[in-house]
Amino acid sequence: MMSSEIICEEALRRRTFAIISHPDAGKTTLTEKFLLYSGQLAEAGSVKAKRGGKSARSDWMTMEQDRGISIASTVLQFNYEGTIINLLDTPGHRDFSEDTYRVLSAVDAAIMVLDAAKGIEAQTLKLFEVCRARNMPIITFINKWDRPSLDPLELIDQIEQAIGIQTTPITWPVGPGGEFEGVINRETKQFIRFTRTSRGATEAIEETLGLNKINQIESAYLQNALEEVELLDEIGAIHDQELFLAGETSPLFVGSALTNFGVRHLLNAVVNFAPSPSERETDSGALRDIDSPFSAFVFKVQANMDPSHRDRVAFMRINSGYFERGMQVIHQRLQKPFSTKFATTMFGSDRDTADEGYPGDVLGLVNASDLRIGDTLYVGEPVAFPAIPRFEPELFWSARPIDVSKTKQFRKGLDQLDEEGVVQVLRDQDAPTASPVLGAVGQMQFEVFAHRLEHEFGAEVDMSPTSWAVARRTDNNTAEKIRQLRGTRVLGSLDGTLFALFDSTGRLTRTVNDNPDWVLERVVETVG
Repeated sequence: MMSSEIICEEALRRRTFAIISHPDAGKTTLTEKFLLYSGQLAEAGSVKAKRGGKSARSDWMTMEQDRGISIASTVLQFNYEGTIINLLDTPGHRDFSEDTYRVLSAVDAAIMVLDAAKGIEAQTLKLFEVCRARNMPIITFINKWDRPSLDPLELIDQIEQAIGIQTTPITWPVGPGGEFEGVINRETKQFIRFTRTSRGATEAIEETLGLNKINQIESAYLQNALEEVELLDEIGAIHDQELFLAGETSPLFVGSALTNFGVRHLLNAVVNFAPSPSERETDSGALRDIDSPFSAFVFKVQANMDPSHRDRVAFMRINSGYFERGMQVIHQRLQKPFSTKFATTMFGSDRDTADEGYPGDVLGLVNASDLRIGDTLYVGEPVAFPAIPRFEPELFWSARPIDVSKTKQFRKGLDQLDEEGVVQVLRDQDAPTASPVLGAVGQMQFEVFAHRLEHEFGAEVDMSPTSWAVARRTDNNTAEKIRQLRGTRVLGSLDGTLFALFDSTGRLTRTVNDNPDWVLERVVETVG
């Protein structure tokens, strides 16, 4: 049995965080450059790799590489100067928000990436609100300073007005966007001058100059930056670790992930500023200490990460205790023993056997067919962590196999992609073999669903919109009454939730007004 002292020491070495952003702000590029600076890659890849070039390690799916966007969240575990980093790269596109929300339930901090020319965008703001609701510390990175940008002082004003917390710049740009000469580190009082590298494939060359040499540099940009730094000092925009951990301030960094400007400073900030794992709230409201017996929860399931084996990986975040591969744990939902023989560390689609784990670590359990998103695993006294709510579906389509001889493959793919949360599969409980209705937040989810069914499960599908316009969660009593109405249907999801579907928002409104005692609830989480 591992001692509490060792568990606490190992937890202090962990940093578990996500990177969030609006699409095309540079989130995946930044992830790739973290891997470069941590020594995991000799040469960084590209989100949109040219022929013969390397693709980003976090975008491992063929569809991601073809489209140049992140479709699924990715776990990357690596060591950086003695700190174990569990980095979760998230999809930026609104259609995949549900995956991002699940990831945010498994991390202790987040890096918010902003486009220097655009500032706060809609999806970034939405994801920030989720982080704030959880009191999650956020580090801000203003990216793409190698291109034309907004004025930096205007940017921080925009950020503060949009998100309602004070920014405390740690690095400050020397030169406007597109004419970037380097940054001033406000904490060390140094000027770090950067030299561009070819395609940003290798580490940027940095020259650090102290105050005694800064005055010898003839640069109008540098003098202007020094004046702006003085202004920041006067208004009190100084980093306070306690306020940051409380979610009241956000340390801010400036750079360019594409050209590697400022990447090292940001990665160092994760180590120095981001919190290590701490106690976690259970579904009863109690706090589970990190040195309590082992406990973890599943926040993601992914099928076919290894195309040659067609496997299924359940991703768990360890909340407490010591994990040892092969240990027997209790599956809380099923209330039965569960073996952890096939545990792995994850690095994109690559994996290595995980012999042990500590609080904060994200590990994959291979071929764990009984595990679903939201499941708790534990040792000792029973414990359960809060459920991970699903989004309210906004679009409803039908799907059927084009080739009826592929029905078995179609159903297998349907079940696995439902478990992953690619779409919500809604079925008629009275007719389980009837064609299901697929619920999604956005159109791209259906495209991913069809692509993966064809290429991973060998079942090409015919998909088309249905007449359903809106869904509400209901119970068995109300469901019986709903079934008597025209323009409605009652279907069930994987977790047993009943959904009442209506062919128009008007019909839903009339039903609610005429029957105020009926159970017709919004789902907890929505995108809009």
